[in-house]
This record gives sequence, structure tokens and C-alpha cells, in this order.
Amino acid sequence: MGNSKIMIMDGGIADDDEIDEASRLGRRPGLLDRRSFLFGSAVGLGALGLAGCVTSDGMSRAEAAKVYGPVPDEKFPIPAADVSKIDPKYYRRTVRYDTNEAPGTIIVDPGNYYVYRTEGDGNATRYGANVGRSGFLWSGDAYVGRKAEWPIWTPPKEMIQRQPEAGKYAGGMPGGLDNPLGARTLYLYQNGVYTLYTVYSTSDPESIGTNVTSGCTGLLSQDMIDLYSRTPVKTKVVVLPA
Repeated sequence: MGNSKIMIMDGGIADDDEIDEASRLGRRPGLLDRRSFLFGSAVGLGALGLAGCVTSDGMSRAEAAKVYGPVPDEKFPIPAADVSKIDPKYYRRTVRYDTNEAPGTIIVDPGNYYVYRTEGDGNATRYGANVGRSGFLWSGDAYVGRKAEWPIWTPPKEMIQRQPEAGKYAGGMPGGLDNPLGARTLYLYQNGVYTLYTVYSTSDPESIGTNVTSGCTGLLSQDMIDLYSRTPVKTKVVVLPA
């Protein structure tokens, strides 16, 4: 991390310059921008070799508008994502994906901004993702140690010292659309220990296909809800080298 200042957030870190950018862009004070919800880990494991190939039939923008439409029945109704701000190659789709991993395994491919859920018979569901910046990535095997819907977020003391306005959430920020953890969260573990790596929900379509985090992976809320619903605790997760 060098000599750069950091903000620790629920086991993760966010750079002060990103927070300053949020202020410059006029975002509401006291609320955390999902671009600032950045996780990191010092874990660095061996490289894994997996390769996928896509099918030729993609989702049209009209179809995407339905898939990424509003989710009104949630505890906190989720608005539609602006699909015009997403490269169509990151729309959810079923693809050919050759791997020896068991069906249901989650494979994170930060080099190509994708998350796969293997379905068997050489197929996988593929989701577009945002991923970590250079220097904040790790690779290896993990598993889903716990999962949460609309989780509570609690800022650590270090963050409150940097941003006193976050002190009002010292007892926990309730789940909701402004909560940086989003609608669903998968927490990744190794040998019973939380890795600090998390797959979480984002409502920022412009972040998909970019390196904006310090290690974690974000899926659009609609995609994350789909993945979450089919991912039990103990599911294997493979994080590929970038």
C-alpha cells in the first residue's frame, strides 16, 4: 500500500483520494459511495489455469432492460439499472466454459471482469463484474463462509477517525440502498478465516468492467441476487490471477 492513506471499512480499505472524488462529484455527505467500498487482502496463492469461451448469442439491450429492471418486492425496492451504461458483453448470459470444477462452483476472473457459476455439461452462467485495481488482487481457492441479505455495516474506529460523520453508524448502518454492502453479500473464507475478499452488490452500472476496488468483486444487484439465490454456504470459489 506504500505510504498512501487508507480508510478501513468492515475489513476492507478505501483510498482517501477516492473519497475526495466522491465529494467533488457532489454525492450526499455521510453516505458511502459503492466505488469507495474497497476490500483488500495480502493473500497471494498459486496461479490456476482455466479458460472459457463464449457462445455467439448475446442478450439484446431490450432484453437486458428486463433482466436489470426494478426489483420492487425486495425489503428495499431496487431501481432499474441503466443498461445503456453497461457494455453489452457484461450482460448476464449462459456461455460455454470448460473446467474440471464441480457444478455450482463460483469462478472469479478479474482479468476479464467476469464471475462464472458453473452449471455442468460445459456451461456456466457468466456475470459482468467490477474488480480490484493493480496491486490489490489475490488468487487461489476459497469458499463461501457466510452470506447475508441487506447486511448491517459497521464502520471501524479507524474510519470514524478519518470521517467523523461516519460516527453516527458506530452502532451499525442498517441495510438499505445506501449501505455499501448492497442487497446481498458473499463472504469468502479460507481454513475458517475470513479472507477480506467479498462478492457484493453494486447499483453503479458504470463500475462494471473496471478496476475500482482493493480486492473485492461487485455484481449489479440483479445479478448478485441471482447468484446469491443459487449459492449455499460452503460453495467453492476459485479466484483466478488477473
